[in-house]
Amino acid sequence: MATTPATEPQFETPPSPVPLRERRRLHTKLKLATQIGEGIDGYIIGGIGMAMGALTTDLHLSTVMEGLVGASPLIGIFVGGPVFGRLADRFGRRPVFLADMLVFLVGSVLQFFVTDGLQLFVIRLLMGVAIGGEYAIGAPLLSEYAPKEGRGRLLASLEISWYVGYALATVVGALFADIQGGWRWSLASSAVIAVVCVALRGGIPESARWLLSKGRREEAEELITKYGIEIDVAAELDERTEAGQEGFRSLFSRRHIRSTVFASVFWAALVLPYFAIGTFWTQVFDALHMGDNAVAALLVYSFTAVAGVTAGCLVVDRIGRRRLLIPPFWITAGCLALVAVWPSSTPVIVAGFLFFIFLNAASSALTAVYPLEVFPTSLRATGVGFATAMSRVGAAVGTFLLPMGLDHFGARFVLFVGAGVLAVGGLVSQFLAPETTDMDLAAAARTAREPAS
Repeated sequence: MATTPATEPQFETPPSPVPLRERRRLHTKLKLATQIGEGIDGYIIGGIGMAMGALTTDLHLSTVMEGLVGASPLIGIFVGGPVFGRLADRFGRRPVFLADMLVFLVGSVLQFFVTDGLQLFVIRLLMGVAIGGEYAIGAPLLSEYAPKEGRGRLLASLEISWYVGYALATVVGALFADIQGGWRWSLASSAVIAVVCVALRGGIPESARWLLSKGRREEAEELITKYGIEIDVAAELDERTEAGQEGFRSLFSRRHIRSTVFASVFWAALVLPYFAIGTFWTQVFDALHMGDNAVAALLVYSFTAVAGVTAGCLVVDRIGRRRLLIPPFWITAGCLALVAVWPSSTPVIVAGFLFFIFLNAASSALTAVYPLEVFPTSLRATGVGFATAMSRVGAAVGTFLLPMGLDHFGARFVLFVGAGVLAVGGLVSQFLAPETTDMDLAAAARTAREPAS
């Protein structure tokens, strides 16, 4: 079994022939291109929550089709994550990074012209494929340019972008809610964000770490020197030698199975309750006899999540990965169980949901951090893509089944199931989550293959 060095290698940023202003411009451009891409993911998923009621009426959706439309992006992510991830590991980060956003742009426009539920389902399914691709390529590319110190905060900021996008979609949806056919404009408005992101992604160079993983050392070192990138070149080359020729099946090898199981399970357990409850928040509030306040509650839900993920971003490098992940799992499970036990108490409902949303979002900052740190460069995008897919399988199933669960079993059953999912996430994380704070990516991947302390 590989062992982690007693001390981390010390890096000296190589002198760069490129002016500091130009280097900073590249880093800012890459950060914005990735953050906006993450934001559009949240915008597309969040926008359906406010639009669902009106489009269900206009398109005459059945309960089954309503569930399919709500879950369609999550189903698409199941395909897009592994496919785009494998493409990015095989052919490079840069081309996939640009092509993925073009799919968002086309899909956003097409939503405006749908005439039935099946068309909307197919379009949002394809947009979900692009969302899966965004998770598999955007954050890995940013992580491979990031220094080890402060990397967690930088990557976690992507989750802030996701929640801001989700909240912004809620606001836009509310603005169009009273307009006939307004849901078409609110769903299609993501095209504006996609145009900005496509423009930003032009000219971004390839990942030096990916070049090293392919044995293209001269090209990699040219980029490292040019932009002053902090990379342990020897560790990356050693990792490539140890790994050999890795592909999708390597995720399930003895070498990587711990990372694959951990990244998939913790991510799925975090997002399943959030997506399911958020997408059908109005129905959940109706079932709890608080339907008159549903729109205001959805806005509070969204902005509390923004506050939570911002808090997670601020502390991820200070308290460590494990402390930000494991205790909130148990606390949020208790919050949902508490609401299920006292579903008629307004103070319990409000306090329980607020604590759940805030802490769940705070821990969700790690979905943009942990999966990138537990896989080596040669398998990073593939691993992140697979973990993304597995997380969205659970979220899609929860989103599809939630309206039927409310109809047949009631809100208490749904909330207890959500609490159980969170408890499973806490248990798995307790045994498998590594502590990777302030480690070089190559060292973090080695640590992830060892038992958690």
